[in-house]
Amino acid sequence: MPARYHLRFQLRPGADTVRRSTELAQYCHETGVGEVVLMLAAEEFFPGHPAGTDEDRLYDRAATAAGVLRDAGLGVSLNPWVTTGHADRGRRDRLGLAPMTGPDGTTATAQASFACPTWRAWLTGHYGRFARLAPRVLWLEDDFRYHNHAPVTWGGGFEPVMLDRLAPLVGRPVSRAEVVAAVTRPGPPHPWRALLQQVWHTAQTEVAALVAEAVDRESDGRTRLGLMSSLPAAHDVEGRDWDDLFAALTLGGTAHHRPHFTGYSDTPGRELSGAVWQLEHQRTLRPPHVRCEPELENWPHTAWSKSDTQTWSELVAAQLTDADALLLNLHPTHCGRVRDHDRVAGLLRRARPALDHVADRAHRGSTTAGLGLVAPAGAAARVHTARPGVLDDLTVDPAPAADFLLRNGVPVTAGRAPVRALFGTAAWAPGDTEVRALLAGGLLLDGTAAHILARRGHADLLGVAVDGLATREQETSPGPYAYECAGDTVLSVNVQPALARLHALGATRVLSTIRTPDGGLWGVGRCLHTNVLGGRVGILAATSPHLLPYDDAGQRLLHTMIRHLEGPRPRLPLLTGGPHLIPHHTRTADGRHRLAVANGSADPARVRVHLPGTVTAPAAHLLAPLAEPVQVPAHLRDGVLEAAAQVPHRGWLVLEWSGRVTPPASPAPGRTPGTTW
Repeated sequence: MPARYHLRFQLRPGADTVRRSTELAQYCHETGVGEVVLMLAAEEFFPGHPAGTDEDRLYDRAATAAGVLRDAGLGVSLNPWVTTGHADRGRRDRLGLAPMTGPDGTTATAQASFACPTWRAWLTGHYGRFARLAPRVLWLEDDFRYHNHAPVTWGGGFEPVMLDRLAPLVGRPVSRAEVVAAVTRPGPPHPWRALLQQVWHTAQTEVAALVAEAVDRESDGRTRLGLMSSLPAAHDVEGRDWDDLFAALTLGGTAHHRPHFTGYSDTPGRELSGAVWQLEHQRTLRPPHVRCEPELENWPHTAWSKSDTQTWSELVAAQLTDADALLLNLHPTHCGRVRDHDRVAGLLRRARPALDHVADRAHRGSTTAGLGLVAPAGAAARVHTARPGVLDDLTVDPAPAADFLLRNGVPVTAGRAPVRALFGTAAWAPGDTEVRALLAGGLLLDGTAAHILARRGHADLLGVAVDGLATREQETSPGPYAYECAGDTVLSVNVQPALARLHALGATRVLSTIRTPDGGLWGVGRCLHTNVLGGRVGILAATSPHLLPYDDAGQRLLHTMIRHLEGPRPRLPLLTGGPHLIPHHTRTADGRHRLAVANGSADPARVRVHLPGTVTAPAAHLLAPLAEPVQVPAHLRDGVLEAAAQVPHRGWLVLEWSGRVTPPASPAPGRTPGTTW
């Protein structure tokens, strides 16, 4: 099935709507766009929450455009620009809304609280009215959230109308200052943190249900609801329960999800690792009935913001996840005329062959494979904090760990896997039973996670003594940590914000040591241990591994650790051959594999895939940016699969094979395969 382009577009106020819509329809047919998502009062044309004559004009314009587009055979969805409001940017409330208030008391001028009854009535009325046009999907923008509402610091949720909802759960009236102090109190979580998250989630879900009821009623069941989301780690601080929220939004057995997954402007190619991970992470947050339609954004909305090459590479990343559609936000919101932007039309035409190639060869029912990143939902409710008043310290984000692994050529998954990685403060999230299950398998830890697990009473299973985390400010004898030494190999740890001071115990195998500038021993750098549960544990002293210098020696050490953690029956394909080769690995139940590899370096690279198993009928296709896919020869020799082609900057090499990569060993006695919490 071909890739499906859905184009987000806004008709400029005061324009000839019929003529512009007719031109837009013709453009869509020429460029392979199947649906137009009409944005309502977006960005420059947003004066404030539209009501009265402002809303009347929007409705008339949307009704006219939708009619023209449908008559031309195109699908139509609608995207009101705001729910609560994105940012003040000089705007003022015109409807008498209760404004959002941040943790420090900063109050918005044009952004509403989820607990505001006036805003709730406006939102349900607004969405209900536009549902009468029966769009395929009515989208809730990503401002349907608590965080990131400039100029409110961190975000809203601390306004009086919201605290009034918290008071009955606490048992008395509460002030903003004491709530902030409680939820950010250093050490174990204060009970109010979970209560505030419950209040936030309940308020948001109530609104979602009200909107869904209005849309279903006013559209006579013809319209579905869609949700754009932001970064999952930030939503976790808000207490978001994805199942509950999507249940409230589901109409006719279906809801739609528009996950944020990439930056708005030009970035180095290596940052494609973030897009791969965000798509993978959010895959596990969606219930099966929710359709995925990722969006390609740019900011500001001009062709100068993001190169066609980058946009193309991100489109391929999205299509590799078997997305149901690709939402394209490529034209300036203020442009009005698509014909003024022929470059975008060229991008759409030239991108299509690679996207169709991926879509046509997709294996439905395939699962993502790789090293499993532990990304527990609800982690923000359990994390211990150190700085009072800082809500960002509640954020537990596996994305930096994903960057570290992917850029070193290690495929990752947010699902179950024989080998897992637990980095950072995520180590506070699983219960003790789940921690022991992780330690009974293959587990990679960074210094922060090792320190936390030791504090939680699991030091005997780590193979090291953890004498705390040493920051630059806290260092004492023997001196400042400077470099990592593995035989004749030297790697820098000079810019690590902190290191775990590790000392090997018993039969723990030390791969590297941390040294002071004069060569003195500071502690263990990386080590491997097999514990009494039969689990294999690998630990890095680094607390921010994604900030370690990326190089061949560091990659070899990491790959050595992963092969040890896999045990006698390894299965992960590991990449070498160039810097920042970013893998995405899927497999089917009948033994078909697809490994797509992006080149995140500006230099061409010859990809080498180290496969610990038998492979039959390997095939390779080179997807160069904005070019036709080309099949290239591929061969397996001495356990290395290699294609006879260099992959250009931001290009993708797609390798496919049948056969069985060596299966994982059976779980150790008492181990729970796969862990959820």
